[in-house]
Amino acid sequence: MNTNATPNTKKPPYGIIIILMAGAFVAILNSTLLNIALPSISKDFDVSASVGQWLVTGYMLINGIMIPTTAFLIQKFSTRRLFITAITLFSIGTLIAGIAPSFAVLLISRMIQASGSAIMMPVLMNFLLTSFPVEKRGSAMGIFGLIMTFAPAIGPTLSGYIVEHYDWRMLFHVISPIAIIVLIVAIFLIRDKKEKVSIKIDTLSVILSSFGFGGLLYGFSSAGSKGWSSFHVYGTLIIGVIALLLFVLRQLKLPVPMLEFRTFKYPLFTLSAVISIVLNIALFSGMLLMPMYIQTVRGISPFHSGLLLLPGAIIMGIMSPITGRLFDKFGARILALIGLSLTAITTYMFSELTMTTSTTTLIIIYAIRMFGMSMVMMPIMTNGLNQLPARLNPHGTALNNTLSQVSGAIGSAIMITIMTQRTETHGKELAEEATKQMSAATTQPTAEAIATMKQELGMKAMLEGINDAFLISVGVVIVALILSAFIKRAVPPKEEQTKETAPSKLNEAVE
Repeated sequence: MNTNATPNTKKPPYGIIIILMAGAFVAILNSTLLNIALPSISKDFDVSASVGQWLVTGYMLINGIMIPTTAFLIQKFSTRRLFITAITLFSIGTLIAGIAPSFAVLLISRMIQASGSAIMMPVLMNFLLTSFPVEKRGSAMGIFGLIMTFAPAIGPTLSGYIVEHYDWRMLFHVISPIAIIVLIVAIFLIRDKKEKVSIKIDTLSVILSSFGFGGLLYGFSSAGSKGWSSFHVYGTLIIGVIALLLFVLRQLKLPVPMLEFRTFKYPLFTLSAVISIVLNIALFSGMLLMPMYIQTVRGISPFHSGLLLLPGAIIMGIMSPITGRLFDKFGARILALIGLSLTAITTYMFSELTMTTSTTTLIIIYAIRMFGMSMVMMPIMTNGLNQLPARLNPHGTALNNTLSQVSGAIGSAIMITIMTQRTETHGKELAEEATKQMSAATTQPTAEAIATMKQELGMKAMLEGINDAFLISVGVVIVALILSAFIKRAVPPKEEQTKETAPSKLNEAVE
């Protein structure tokens, strides 16, 4: 009997995969839960909105700093050790956050959470890549896609309900028992072993990576609120770019780099990374602009706005595993072309919103947009990773997750900037028009009527600003659509296939 089959020829360890996915689910869900609760938290601790925002910004920064190190960690340590460490850190952070007596303690607990969350995602992705053969990875990554899309999508709805009916601390009290149960199960069930690997992390690489990715993330995430002319924005962006360039140059010189940028020598991986960056920028337009339109312009409550977007999230969640199977059968290009076409059309429809657009129309358009997105994200990422040899899988997953963080921050900054600038422009135009009409009127309006009119003009200006930002987003999606025409079905390099198949052929000969 063949006892020396390679990992990809064995039955995948579904028990371990379920545990890893449960941990990843609560980690991703946690990342979006706090957004709606920020006003309540800021009020309770008597801090400004900009200070309160650090609960989200700090979490994102720790993710951006930690994720690039995961390629090294995956090579150095076993899945068991990494996952248990990650879920322990996450559980400790969640427990402290639920009882935090001050804002400083809450911020520190969020950063502890983030340090665990950052490790979980790349560990899960790498484990899936090594547990399934190339021809079945689509189905596996489709399930992973369900977690990646469904967890953050239901976050605002769940958060809105909890904040409306309970104290914000309940957000952490709901997550902590789930995280602890996952930790206990992981301790008893995950039993993978790893040979001792004598590699050491380069301290200077960690420092350069932290300043590089951390600077970019902070700079872009601050641009929306502080403006591009702020030193906090352009200063940190300059530091980030310089540190990142030095980081890349150092990795190319090190015999064992912390993050292997030579993965970009593989054209399909590079193409998938570029498309993912472009698509992330477009994706964040919907995630940011739709809640602004629904809550600020239309005045719908956070909970009900979350319910309005929930059908799209459910469709995306249902479609992810199905898309994975379709990817295994047809490849990424046809899925990407169909999905991006739907995304482009629905994004254009969102650029024509009015003050009276029905909620049914919003639900349908958003659901179709999410349906289109579900056909693109995971297939493109999986196709790119499929071209890499197994030794580069940890680096490929770390790069994908890092680029996702950075491009998300870039997308947020660009869309908020466009919306803000266009809102100001439309506001001036509408104000000038209103002034002319009042001058021509025979009777002057009362102070109350003028105040009401200003408010209405402000909402109309914001609506037009949101529409303009969606229109720019259409162009971004079209860029991704054009690039997707060049996708081909990826297979590992020939030398890698030879290495993988050699042991099984040898076993067949012995048998």
